[in-house]
Parts: sequence; structure tokens; C-alpha cells
Amino acid sequence: MKLKHSTCPVILKFFAAAVVLGTAPLVAVAGVAEFDKPGQAADFIDTTDRLIVKYKDSVAGGKGAAKVATLGKDRLAKVDRAGQQFGLLMKLLHTSATGAHIIKLSKKVSVAEVEALARDLAERDPSVEYAEPDRLLQKMFTPNDPRYTEQWHYFESAGGLRANLAWDKATGTGVNVAVIDTGYRPHADLSGRFVGGYDFITDTAIAADGNGRDSDASDPGDSVVAGQCGANSPARSSSWHGTHVAGTIAAATNNGVGVAGVAYNAKIVPVRVLGKCGGYTSDIADAIIWSSGGAVTGVPANANPAKVINMSLGGGGACDTTTQNAINSARSRGTVVIVAAGNSNTDASTANPANCAGVVTVAATNRAGGRANYSNYGAVVDVAAPGGETGVAANGILSTLNTGSAGPGADNYAFYQGTSMATPHVAGVAALMLSKNGALTPDEIESKLKSSARAFPATCTSCGAGIVNANAAVDAATGTGPTLNETESNNTIGTANAVTTSATTVNGNMGSTTDTDYFVVQLPAGKTLTSTLSMTSSTNDYDLFVYNSSGTLLAKSENGAGATDTVTTANTGTSTLARYVRVVYFSGGTGSTSGKYTLKLGW
Repeated sequence: MKLKHSTCPVILKFFAAAVVLGTAPLVAVAGVAEFDKPGQAADFIDTTDRLIVKYKDSVAGGKGAAKVATLGKDRLAKVDRAGQQFGLLMKLLHTSATGAHIIKLSKKVSVAEVEALARDLAERDPSVEYAEPDRLLQKMFTPNDPRYTEQWHYFESAGGLRANLAWDKATGTGVNVAVIDTGYRPHADLSGRFVGGYDFITDTAIAADGNGRDSDASDPGDSVVAGQCGANSPARSSSWHGTHVAGTIAAATNNGVGVAGVAYNAKIVPVRVLGKCGGYTSDIADAIIWSSGGAVTGVPANANPAKVINMSLGGGGACDTTTQNAINSARSRGTVVIVAAGNSNTDASTANPANCAGVVTVAATNRAGGRANYSNYGAVVDVAAPGGETGVAANGILSTLNTGSAGPGADNYAFYQGTSMATPHVAGVAALMLSKNGALTPDEIESKLKSSARAFPATCTSCGAGIVNANAAVDAATGTGPTLNETESNNTIGTANAVTTSATTVNGNMGSTTDTDYFVVQLPAGKTLTSTLSMTSSTNDYDLFVYNSSGTLLAKSENGAGATDTVTTANTGTSTLARYVRVVYFSGGTGSTSGKYTLKLGW
């Protein structure tokens, strides 16, 4: 027995705020592809055929040359035996300025296998200071699209999406995203991105294309004259809104032309529901069902069902039954529905479909990372994303458009602002996640978008879990996350190592039989912290405890040697609370080799 430690209106409109049309001419610029094929970014290479081994009697080069340890017969024999355990032959390749030996393996294997081999060698030979895979790294992907540098919303540290970091891991390949909007205009920067589509507008006056529902989802323009949409309604030029949204999601990237898209290898299924003065709820509901692969009477089956639906549209009032049922139908087929929070600078609980159940509702942030001055907010908001700020064109969201003021004109680009612009950023990230893990459910996508979101760098009250972080979301989709090496001294609550990102894996070490390690997590309201402690040796027995800031024990796990300990603790309050996770030695090995453990923290 183990001893215990102490212890709405019918017509909906699209959600775009002030529109600022770009006037710069389209410029085609030749560029050198970052990877073998334009428009494609390679994933990180997760194999290697080399091992780095540093012995304790080696000295790294400083002002002089490194002193590299001699590899005698005994050491070479241990290297060979470690390789044999994995079916590999080992050959000394060269030495490095770090004082390490570089060992060539007889074939390429996964980095995880080489990590296991390295651990085996370190356990066999106590003279090894460290051993680790000699990884293959690649240049970070940077698009050559000439106007990418104006797309601050992808890469800037304050207000950006972190899309540039995610592109080395995922590009949206194999994922269809339905843009339920005004339809689309063919555009050079969207060439090859559209697949299938349908026009669901039944009212010919709204459709303005001479007919009702048909398979042509192209946008003829939605310009109106004063009073056309109701008393005192203003005149408005054609918005080409769906084309702008589509460009943010999937504009061709690294093609030397125009702009980049968040999930640039995804496909857009254009679904037209908005025309002059907006679109009807019933048409939109049919479009939601059809887009996700459901049957709609009188409409051919969708040959390209979407796993992601983007709806940058809305109106006032409660979520109606028709829309909610359509959303439920889409979710039942595994499609995640991303919607705009609205641009009325009010609580999004009064905006439909932002207030519907089961959707991911998106608020807009400005270039500084705070709430955009028009964005809706409130408890129904799940996350935020760049939507731009009114007043300065360059602080808007740059994407594909058309020059026509009424009917279609030439291709161009424009800065728009609105939660309409924030929403496709999130839809694009969902596509990136699904391209890495196609088994994700709508609820899992929403949960991972929230848990991986980053804190707001400026004021954004009631804007959801944070700004969507494309890079962290892709990691979360595959169950991976950042790693953190435990740093001593962390033996008290006051000296706890801070863990700031969900799904972090801590590499820790019990230095002695009296060692104890603390880690602190700032757990947001409504979140549940899951702490999982794993042994690296079946003979080791360390235990897991979680405390609040007063030192009160909240939960613990004291399983036996070699077993995994897991503890969950929820923050049921209304504000962020500190949670202190403690790892304590009970029995087994200690020290840099025998005392290793891993602790995964997620919320």
C-alpha cells in the first residue's frame, strides 16, 4: 500500500463596416518560390538519419577549437548496441564546435524513434551529457505575393493571426469551405480556388440576375439606389462582399500576384444567398443544409460538401428556429459553422445568427489587438480575429475585390473593415486545422480555437477567449503544443515556473528524493485544467497535486510506479484564477537521467 503525501428581421444583411476601396493598380511581380511548387508550403520534416551525442568530457569551442571526447571501444560498443535495439547501424560522421559527435544512422527514421534511441544510449552510458536527434529544419514560409506586406492581419505581433507561422505546418489542402454570401467574382488571385457552388436566392428582385435558384453562384452586383431597401435607405455601390471574404480564406498564395489567403490550398464552395438589400432566412437555411451535404428539394446534391461554413452576415433578434435547425443539421454532418458577431457596437446576444447555439461567433479586433470600435461583444462571442479599424484604410483587411460600381468590372483589391472580415480569418484557421486532422468535430474545433487563442494585447472586454492564433490552433489540432523545460529553483508556489500556453508539455526532472516542482497556470473563467504526469521509467513513482493561490489542495493523484497521474480542476468563477500544479518525488530514480518526467498541461 502506498503511503500518502501531506498535503429578428426576415431579411439579413452582411456584416461589413465602412468600405474603403483600394485604388492601386494590379501589379504582377515575378518571384522565387519558397518551396518546390508555387502556392504550396512543405510540412516540417519529422524524420532524420543523424544523432548528436555530447559526452561529459567534451568541451565546446570558445575562442579556440572544441575539445572533443575520444570514442573508445567501450563507448562505441554502447552506441552500436543502442542502434541495434532499433534495427540501425551507427557510423561516426564528424564532430561539431559544440564538442559533440555526429552519428549517421543507416536509414531515416522518425524523430520520435531517434529520441527514444538517444534516451536508450544515455541510460547505457552515464558519460553521455546529452543525446538528441539531428533534426532537419526548413526556411520559414514567406509568400512572395507583392501585397502580402500590407496584410498586417496575418503576421504582425500585436494584432495578427500568426498565419505566417502556421503555413509551415498546414495550408488547408483537402478542405472545402462554403462561403454563404453574395456569391463570387472570378479573380486572378482566386484562380482554381472555387469548386461547385449554387445560387439559393428565390426572389428575382433580390437576385438581380434575371432568375431564381440555379447553379450559377456568380455575383452580378448588389448595388442599390436610395430608398430601394426601405424608407431612407442609402444608395450603395456593389460590395463584391463574398469575393472579399473568399480571398481572405483562400486567395492563391506564393504565386507572385496580389495577396495571400489564410488556408490558400483549401477550396471555396460559393453559395449565393445575399443580393440587393440582403437575403431571406429561408434561403440561407437551405444554403446551410446544402453546403454541409444535406438534401434540399429541387436542388442537385452538393458534390463538394464543406467541412467549414463561413457566414459573414446577420440581422437582429433572437435565433429563429429555421436557422437553428439548419445549423443543427450541418453540425450533424460534421460541419463547423463560423459566424460574424455583428458591427453595431452592442451585445451580440441581439444579433442573429451570432446568438444561435453551436456556432463559433467571432468579434473583430483592430491593428493594436483591441476590440474594433464597431464590433459587437458579449457572452455569446467565442473568439476574436483581425477585422480592421475604420478611419484608416491601411488598418483594414486587404483582400480580393472587383472594380465595378454596379455590374462587374476588373479584378482589384480593397481594404474592408468589419466582423465580416474577422470571420473568414477564423474559417481559414478551421480549414488549416482540418487539413492536419480531418477527424475533428465541430465542438473540438471550437474548443481548440478557444484553448489555443492568445491573450488580447489591448482592451477587448467580452470578446471571447482571445485572438485566434493560427499557429497554436494547428498544433492543437494534432494534439501537439509547445514544450517547456523545468527551471530550478521552483520548489515553492512563489518560485513556480509559469506555463502560459495550453497543451504545453513540460520536461521535468526530480533532482533528489526531496525534490518538488511547482508550475503555475493562469486558468481563465469557465476553463478546466487537465494535468497529466507521465514517468519515463516504469520504476519511478512521482505524484501530482493542484493547489489554489492560498495553498489549498484542490485535487491530487497518487498512482503507483510507472503509472500516469491525471488531475482535472475547473474554474467555475467569473475571472482568471491561478492554479499551482505540483510534482512530488515518492520513490524511484533521481537525477538528470533517471529522474525525468513529462507533465502536460491543457485547458
